[in-house]
Amino acid sequence: MLGRVVLSGRCGFWSRGPSAAARLRLPGHPGRSSSTEASLKQTPLHDFHRSQGGKMVEFAGWSMPVQYRDSHITSHLHTRHHCSIFDVSHMLQTKVYGKDRVKFMESFVVGDIAELKDNQGTLSLFTNTKGGIMDDLIVTKTDQGYLYVVSNAGCADKDSAHMQARLREFKAAGHDVDLEYLEESLIALQGPSMARVLQEGVGDDLSKLTFMTSVLTPVFGIPGCRVTRCGYTGEDGVEISVPRDSVVALTERLLANDEVKLAGLGSRDSLRLEAGLCLYGNDIDETTTPVEAALVWTIGKRRRQVRDFPGADIIIPQIKAKTQRKRVGLISNGPPIRQHTPILSPEGRVIGEVTSGCPSPCLKQNVAMGYVETSFSKAGTPVQVESCICALGQSGSGSV
Repeated sequence: MLGRVVLSGRCGFWSRGPSAAARLRLPGHPGRSSSTEASLKQTPLHDFHRSQGGKMVEFAGWSMPVQYRDSHITSHLHTRHHCSIFDVSHMLQTKVYGKDRVKFMESFVVGDIAELKDNQGTLSLFTNTKGGIMDDLIVTKTDQGYLYVVSNAGCADKDSAHMQARLREFKAAGHDVDLEYLEESLIALQGPSMARVLQEGVGDDLSKLTFMTSVLTPVFGIPGCRVTRCGYTGEDGVEISVPRDSVVALTERLLANDEVKLAGLGSRDSLRLEAGLCLYGNDIDETTTPVEAALVWTIGKRRRQVRDFPGADIIIPQIKAKTQRKRVGLISNGPPIRQHTPILSPEGRVIGEVTSGCPSPCLKQNVAMGYVETSFSKAGTPVQVESCICALGQSGSGSV
């Protein structure tokens, strides 16, 4: 059975607030709740999640909440209209020290880290020598003498090994650089009322904390917190790095405000899909280049000119020349479009594949993204998909 689909104008369907332009947080694949949960890693909020009715599932080797007592749709809509707390403590947080820290970071990412102002961050990409995306990450140039890096839980082992190998090379060459992996927790407060809720607990004026900027500040009396204005929902939001022994207290303090509720992986996935944000391992991986993935904007202008990042000789020529495929957004009615569903031309020829998809609680339509032949990538192009029937309760490979 075939379904008619229309390509959206961009890989985003919902946008509001500073985070709308973000291409952030692409964690590993979620999985089913498992009897082997004891072997999974746990965030410092694990017991708190359970006490709040969190349904725990395996996610990138961690036990994480997929939802709470509220339904996934209720949680999704609450985030759109109010604000929600997401536990993202499974993300890898790293500090890069030393006078050669910028040179070190630029040796394997595509962004222009040198041009960042103090306490400004950027989304960037680890690339390999073939131009493929090894991971996406946020790099912040702090005024504390280090770079603050946040990367995906699903790629933590790969990323840390990659950085350690490069660190050994740099040290052997006499460069001054070092790494510190943080034990802090990380929570995301996302939604249009975020600033009003959080302002009560910080001394800094949040109206001056612009998108992708960061500040080290006490939060509701808890010292040593780093607040970064970013997110993975398409809403205004922040991510707060907080000492692990204080994260429960901070979460409880935020939840004391009626505007705030807990949210899990289920709503996080549908929120990011409405906003057209990639999920690493689904929508981007080592077989996709930044150009194919419509992430050229992450490549700094200076970096394009000097071509000194891994895979530059493959990626830079693709910017002017057309690639064979391109990431696009899709909207449709009828059965939801799921990952790996073939995308067909109007004549029925396979022209691509869906990489992520789910029903949109806000738009009352199905939203998805995938890759199609570039000649079919123009906004408004009608295409078809092969309808698929997915068994209820399966959560391993598509949306959470």
